[in-house]
Amino acid sequence: MCRFLAWTGQPRTLESLVLDPPFGLLRQSYAPRRQKYGTVNADGFGVGWYSPSRPEPARYRTSQPLWSDESFASIAGVIESGCVLAGVRSASVGMPVEVTATAPFTDGRWLFGHNGFVPDASVLRGLLPRGAVPESRVDSALLWAMVSAQLDAGRPAAAAVADIVTAVGEATPGRMNLFLTDGEQLVASAWGDTLWVRETTDGVLVASEPESENDADADADADNEADSTDWHELHDRTLLIVEQGRITTSALGGDPQEGAA
Repeated sequence: MCRFLAWTGQPRTLESLVLDPPFGLLRQSYAPRRQKYGTVNADGFGVGWYSPSRPEPARYRTSQPLWSDESFASIAGVIESGCVLAGVRSASVGMPVEVTATAPFTDGRWLFGHNGFVPDASVLRGLLPRGAVPESRVDSALLWAMVSAQLDAGRPAAAAVADIVTAVGEATPGRMNLFLTDGEQLVASAWGDTLWVRETTDGVLVASEPESENDADADADADNEADSTDWHELHDRTLLIVEQGRITTSALGGDPQEGAA
């Protein structure tokens, strides 16, 4: 399993999104609060972001834990972007701990991440498009190869994510919280694990779990109570689309509806 966040809105520094929040990805790398599977996310991390200087995203990823990477910490405060996708990784049993297995995956203008696990790799390989060469043998890379093929064929991002999640879900059990963005629109699926969304005047934050929260946790930060009440958890098997600050959700296979949950 993994933990992810995606931001779209006014430019923010990577530090403010990834490192600073009291319950953000940095803390989730060693002490996630709402992770259903696994206890730590120490098998690498990655961050992708967009710059006005080019259409393709920049990316930083490594197989070392987020808390130990001083190089990322030194640059995170001086890089800002209006669209960011970041994740910390907990490798499934038997899967390699290597850079090529670490999200975000990218091709052209796209960034992709997967929080979850599809245990039957043979099913995934059987669904791969002819000629596809995944970057890694991990399930996330196989799912990305499928989504990427749909995008290359001209499918809209939301349709590509929905098609792959439902097709794989019909073939085998699995957890597939997918994240896909091109810097302008963000698509995410809730399929088997937690997915939360927070809308502010500056933008929309989508995350595996809230970065600040007023709940029953004994270690909740009281100073962040005012910031925590606008987090909403998405229902399982929901597709989320964020475009131009507008949030649309639908049941996977259902009709679109406004709202976060």
